[in-house]
Amino acid sequence: MNILCNKQELIEAVGNVQRAVAAKAALPALEGILLKAQGSTLFLAGFDMELGMTTTIPANVREPGDIVLSARMFGDIVRKMPGDTVAILTDDKYNTVIRNDVTEFSITGMTAADYPEIPRIEDGVSLTLPQQTLKSMVRQTIFAVAAPNDPRPIYTGTRFEVSPEQLRLVSVDGYRLAMRSEPIRNEETMDFVVPGKTLQEILKLLGEEDKPCSLIVGRRHIIFEIEGYAVISRLLDGEFMAYDKIITSEVTSTVTVNTRTMMESVDRVSLVINDRLKSPLVCDFTAETVTISCTTPLGSANDTVGCSLEGDPEQMGFNSRFLLDALRNSETDTVRIELNGPLKPMKILPAEGDAFLFLVLPVRLKK
Repeated sequence: MNILCNKQELIEAVGNVQRAVAAKAALPALEGILLKAQGSTLFLAGFDMELGMTTTIPANVREPGDIVLSARMFGDIVRKMPGDTVAILTDDKYNTVIRNDVTEFSITGMTAADYPEIPRIEDGVSLTLPQQTLKSMVRQTIFAVAAPNDPRPIYTGTRFEVSPEQLRLVSVDGYRLAMRSEPIRNEETMDFVVPGKTLQEILKLLGEEDKPCSLIVGRRHIIFEIEGYAVISRLLDGEFMAYDKIITSEVTSTVTVNTRTMMESVDRVSLVINDRLKSPLVCDFTAETVTISCTTPLGSANDTVGCSLEGDPEQMGFNSRFLLDALRNSETDTVRIELNGPLKPMKILPAEGDAFLFLVLPVRLKK
C-alpha cells in the first residue's frame, strides 16, 4: 500500500473510528484500525465485536493494499505529525512507514486477513430522520439507561418503537423512566433495543442541523449512517419492561415550575449529600412554592422555588441525582410536574403536550 492523504481528514477519521476499537482483546487485530486503500479512497474501520465504525476519506492511492495498525500508536502519530499531508507505505512484511517532508515513523502492522468481518445487514428496514431530531431524542432518554453491569442487560439500552406515524424512545433502569416521542412518516412498525454504549457514540457524530441520517435495522444488528460514517451495533435481546402499566393517568396535583430555577435549587440543596450519605431530598409542594430540603450528618439545607399548583399540596422524597437528571434533560424553560400521592412516581412533562415524559420513583420518608 502506498497512499497520500490530507492530515486533518485522517486525524478526524482515526479519532472517530478509534472509539470502536477494543482496548484489550484476545485477538490483537481488534486493538487496531483496519486500513484499505483502493480507487481514490482510504477505508478505515474499528470493531470490538459488539460495536463497529467505518468511514472513507479521499486519498491519492499510488498502490492499493490493506493493513491493520495499532489504534493507539497510529492515532498518536497522525495527531502529532506536522504539515498538511501524510504518506503511508507498507511492504509485504507489514512494515509501515508514516511520513511527510520532515517527519518519519516506522511501525509494524498486522495482516488484514486476521481482522474479523464486520457484520452486514441484508434486507434491513430503513428509517431516515433529521440529525437534530435523533440527537435530541437520544440525549433526552439515555440518562435513564441502566448501568453496564446491571443484571438485566435489556435495560442497558434504549427501546426504539417505530410506527407509521411516530418514533418513541424509552429508557428505564428500575428507578426512573425517560420517554421521548416524535411524529414521523414511515411505512413500518417495529421495535428494538440499542445498547447505551452505541448511543453514546452516536451522539458524538450527530450534528445540530436538519441534515438526514439513516437507521438500517436488521434482525440482530442496526446500522446508523451519519455523514460518511457507518456505525454498526448488535441489538439487545430480552423482554423490556411493560412500562405503560406504570404510567397512570390519575393526577391529584399539577405543579408548573421554571426548569432552571428548580434545577439550581435541587443542585444547591444536594451539597449536603455525598456518595456515603444518601439522604433523600424532601420536596414540599404547596400553592405557590416548592420547598426543597435535606438533612444529613454533614449538615442541612433548605431552599424555596416559586411555582403554580393545581390540586392537593404534597410532600415527597426523591433521590437527588435522579431528580436533577430529569430536570436537566427536559430541555424546556418550564416543566409540568404531575403527582398522584407521596408513594407514586412523579411525572415530569413539558408545560404543554407530552413530547417527553420522565418518571422518577419517590423515596419513602420517615415519619
